[in-house]
Amino acid sequence: MNTLSDLAFFAALVKTGSLAALARELGLTPPAVTKRLANLEQRLGVRLLNRTTRTMSVTHEGEIYLADGARILADIEALERTIGSSRALPKGLLRVNASFGFGRKHIGPAVSEFSKRFPEVEVQLLLSERPLNLADQAFDIGIRIGELPDARIIARKIAANRRLLCAAPAYLKQHPAPATPRDLQTHACIVLRENEAAYGSWHLSRGKRQETVKVRGALSSNDGETVLAWALAGHGILMRSEWDVAPYLRSGRLRQVLEDWALPPSDIFAVYPERLNLSAKVSAFVDFLAARFKPHLLPRKDGQPGW
Repeated sequence: MNTLSDLAFFAALVKTGSLAALARELGLTPPAVTKRLANLEQRLGVRLLNRTTRTMSVTHEGEIYLADGARILADIEALERTIGSSRALPKGLLRVNASFGFGRKHIGPAVSEFSKRFPEVEVQLLLSERPLNLADQAFDIGIRIGELPDARIIARKIAANRRLLCAAPAYLKQHPAPATPRDLQTHACIVLRENEAAYGSWHLSRGKRQETVKVRGALSSNDGETVLAWALAGHGILMRSEWDVAPYLRSGRLRQVLEDWALPPSDIFAVYPERLNLSAKVSAFVDFLAARFKPHLLPRKDGQPGW
């Protein structure tokens, strides 16, 4: 038996006034209640009740145990009400981590709207070049793109996203579009340095066939906006997320190449350390993002850019 359960048991016993009455209330037999009281008194090493066949009175030690126990139980009840209310009403500090590109373009505006809807939540949005460790740096939520290597975090997919290969019409006018992944080796490719271990290696698949191509080009950067600007200026072929290039594909400023080949998954997730007992602010923000990006949750059936 745990201490808090014993406190609640003894308080209920004194309130009902008899072992038999408490047994009826708890749905137990009177011997079971008598045994529990005896075990409690044995554990404490004192008598809590003076009992006869007709009467029951609280001892001096029992009065102390009851009074202090009632205070402890009241404090716990108040604490649980406080925690419960924070779960019901989104409020307090919410720390969010996202990448620079997607964070600026989509999460920043989302935070603006969320803040209007939930004014009691203070949001700190930290943008970074690479994902930060949520637990080590006390983040409530992270926005992640692509595969999730950490199995300890909980992830909710909020949007579908593809990586696409594209180039400006001016570049493709001077350099015929590649017909196979191997043709990329003859092209100027603009490389985004997101992962040094796989720098310049592009992985493509079509059905069961897979190709890994080591690409080269005169231009590379760790900044997504910069490499996109280079592609728009006609410097070469770029691999970039659909959420970033979709408007330029629709306007014709960029054209997709090797459309029949797929690149590594790049879906967008809201991640958080624990599934159970989420605070109201975390639940509200994740639900808000899911609703905001719902039109992008599934890829378009026609294969056209969905962003």
